[in-house]
Amino acid sequence: MTMRIEIDRPRCEGHGLCEEAAPDLLHLDDDGEVVIDVAEVDDEALERARAAVRICPVAALRLAG
Repeated sequence: MTMRIEIDRPRCEGHGLCEEAAPDLLHLDDDGEVVIDVAEVDDEALERARAAVRICPVAALRLAG
């Protein structure tokens, strides 16, 4: 199963906790904006993606499939 990481840009405050949970999937750029490096998440990365979504304090990330 492949899921997609999506971000609600206006909601994101750039805390960076998602980056800590899944640094291979997303990161903060120099302006503090979340950049999704791997939008399509396969089974191997799904738990890390779920952790990133779960840890976001403002619920700016979601998984869609």
